[in-house]
Amino acid sequence: MRVMGSETEYGIHAPSAPGANATMMSARIIQAYASVTRQRAAGGAETRWDYTDEEPLHDARGWTLERASADPSQLTDQPPVLDAEAVALAYGRQELEADGADESGSLLMNMVLGNGARLYVDHAHPEYSSPEVTTPRDVVAWDAAGDLVALATVRRVAADPDLPAINLYKNNTDNKSVSYGSHENYLMPRSVPFGDIIRGLTPFFVSRQVVCGAGRVGLGQDSSTPGYQISQRADFFEAEVGLETTIRRPIINTRDEPHATADKYRRLHVIIGDANLSQVSNYLKFGTTAMVLSLIEAGQAPKIEVHEPVQALQTVSHDTSLTATVRLLDGRRVTALDIQWMYYEAAAKLAQESGVSDTFTGDGHTREVLERWEATLTALGGDLGAAASSVEWLAKMSLLDGYRNRDGLAWNDARLGLVDLQWSDIRPEKGLYYRLLSRDRMQRIVDDGAISRAVLEPPSDTRAYFRGKCVSSFGKDVVGASWDSVIFDVPGMGKLQRVPTREPLRGTEFLTGPLFRRHSDAASFLAELLGQNTAPPRA
Repeated sequence: MRVMGSETEYGIHAPSAPGANATMMSARIIQAYASVTRQRAAGGAETRWDYTDEEPLHDARGWTLERASADPSQLTDQPPVLDAEAVALAYGRQELEADGADESGSLLMNMVLGNGARLYVDHAHPEYSSPEVTTPRDVVAWDAAGDLVALATVRRVAADPDLPAINLYKNNTDNKSVSYGSHENYLMPRSVPFGDIIRGLTPFFVSRQVVCGAGRVGLGQDSSTPGYQISQRADFFEAEVGLETTIRRPIINTRDEPHATADKYRRLHVIIGDANLSQVSNYLKFGTTAMVLSLIEAGQAPKIEVHEPVQALQTVSHDTSLTATVRLLDGRRVTALDIQWMYYEAAAKLAQESGVSDTFTGDGHTREVLERWEATLTALGGDLGAAASSVEWLAKMSLLDGYRNRDGLAWNDARLGLVDLQWSDIRPEKGLYYRLLSRDRMQRIVDDGAISRAVLEPPSDTRAYFRGKCVSSFGKDVVGASWDSVIFDVPGMGKLQRVPTREPLRGTEFLTGPLFRRHSDAASFLAELLGQNTAPPRA
C-alpha cells in the first residue's frame, strides 16, 4: 500500500490523586516502561530523541510560520523536558527523587523502543508513535502493540505502593471540552499538488467517520447537549485547512515535515481520526485512506465539493441513523454513505485497472481492504446491527442502548458517560471493549500473538527495522535517534556517528538483517556499515 503509521495520545487519570499534574504522571508512565523493559539499566531507554531535522512550522502551502506567531503547542522541535526546579517547587524534592530523576534532575520523557516506535510525553499525555509499516494489517498490529505498552506501564505503576495508580484510556476527550489526538501519517510523492490533496480528501474525511468513528456520549465540545454521536473528534474541528493541531483544528492539516528525503516525499499528517480499539475500524481507517491517496495521485478522486465542510463534519457525526444529508456545491444533497460509496467505486475501478486487487497477481492487501470496505458500507446501509461487531461507534452504541433500555437512562445520565469512559480503559479486566472482544463480539484482523510480537520486534520491511534493532542490540551506544537518523557514541571512535535513514524503504531486514546477525558490538557493526566510504552512511 504505502508507508504509514499511527500516533496515539492516551487519556490519563489518577483516581486517588485527582489534582495530580498530568505531565508529571505522563513522565511516570515513560519511566515505568523503562523499568519494565530494563532498557534504562542497559542504556537503551536513555536514548534521546534527535530533534535536528524536525520542522513543525513548515506549511505545505508554501511558507513557514514565524516562531513568534506560533502557539507553544506547535513547537514540537523542542525537547519537552520538565524544569527540575519548577517540579521540585510544585511537588517537593522527595517526589521528584521518587519519580526517578537522574543526577542532573532530568526526568525521562522520551524512549525509542526496540520495535522501532517512540514513547514520550506529549504536553500532558503519554504518546505512542508506531513504527513505519507498509500495510493496514501491520498498522493494526503495531498500533495495538502500543496498547500493550501502555498496559505494561499501568501495571508497573500499580505495583509500586508509593505511587498512586494511574489509568490510561484510548480515547480522544475528557468530555469537559478537552480533546487529545490520534493522528495518522502517510507518505506520498511531493510532486502531488497540495491543492489536489485538499480537494480529494475533504469530502472523504467528512464522511469517513461512519466507518471508523469511535463513538461518544454527549454533543458539543463540553458534552453539554445530551445525545450520542459517531465521532469523538468531530466537534473539536473549527477550520477546513490549517497548520495547527491543538487549536483551531483543521480537517486538512498542512504540517510539512516529511521525516524523509524532502524533495521526494511528503508526509501527510492526518489529525481528524478517532483512536480506535476496534481492529476493523482501525484497519479501514488506514486502508481506505491509503486508497484515496492513490486516487488523488492518479487524478481519479471523485470530483465532489462539500458546502461548509466543518458544519457537514459535525452534522454527520451527530446523526447515528446515517440519513442526514449534507449539501454539495453543485446543489446535490447526499448522505455520508453516499459519499463513501463514491470513493469506494472510484477506488475499486482504479484497483482493477492497475491490477493491484487481482486475486492472483495483486499486492495481497488491496483486495481485502476493498472487500471489507464494501461489506461495511453495505451493512451500514441496511441492518446496522450487522455492522456492530466491526464498526466501533455502533458496538459502543449497542452496549449503551442496553444500559439505557434496562435502566431507563436518558443520554445525559452520568452513568452513561462512565460507560463511555470504561469502554476505552486499556486494562482488559476493566475495559468494556475488551470484554466484548473476549466474547467474540468484536472482529479481529490480527491475533494476540502478532500483537505481542509487535511489542518487541520492529516491522521487517521499513527503516524501522534498522532503528529498532540498533536500540535493542546496541542501546548503550545509541545516544540519539529520530525517524530519519540513528546516532552512535562508541568509545574509541572519537566523535558521534550519525547514520541517516531518510529512505523509509531502506534499512529493512533484507538489507541490514545479516549485518546485525554478524556483530555483537556497536564498534564492529559500525565499522562494517561505514566501511571506507567518505560519503555519509545510509542504512
